[in-house]
Amino acid sequence: MLATLVRYFLLGVVRVLTGSQARWLGCPPKAEQRIYFANHQSHADLVLLWAALPHELRSVTRAIAARDYWTKTPLKQWLTTRVFHVIYVSRERSADEDPLEPLIEALENGDSIILFPEGTRGHTGDPQPFKAGLYNLAQRFPKVVLVPAWINNVQHVLPKGEVVPVPVLCSVTFGAPIALQAGEAHRSFLERARAAVLALRDA
Repeated sequence: MLATLVRYFLLGVVRVLTGSQARWLGCPPKAEQRIYFANHQSHADLVLLWAALPHELRSVTRAIAARDYWTKTPLKQWLTTRVFHVIYVSRERSADEDPLEPLIEALENGDSIILFPEGTRGHTGDPQPFKAGLYNLAQRFPKVVLVPAWINNVQHVLPKGEVVPVPVLCSVTFGAPIALQAGEAHRSFLERARAAVLALRDA
């Protein structure tokens, strides 16, 4: 009950601070299993994209979050587990741990996911090169729809190193789905996926 109340409270706060405008240019919001992949410039990206989804999609969509950052304090861990239902991933490679395993488990359970293929926040306007995780998931789950998204202006809401958000008008633009082509090399696919996200910046 408390988690539900906090969820609606935070949703209201996000919408007041950012406007939380969702622009569905390449596809409509639809109840199908998807991987939303987007640029990454702020810790607020996770919350803004989540808030931009309609209620019926938020309830079945889980964001990816770095375990080392989002479990630093009991409050952060409670928010991400109970309110946002995130999937924790480790940013440090381990020989006996597949970093994609939590994502694979979520997709096998029928969840949609929010993924930031850069792996870490960028410091420029252009996304950094995408890492191989998106390609590997596209190979393993060919029926899951891959939807690019551009998150605009959120880095000014919660700049790196800051903890107090400031009101700034933001938007999330969703583009046309892409698909992994038969025999497509991972580098070609990742460059095409990055280009699909970047193309939404000025759409």
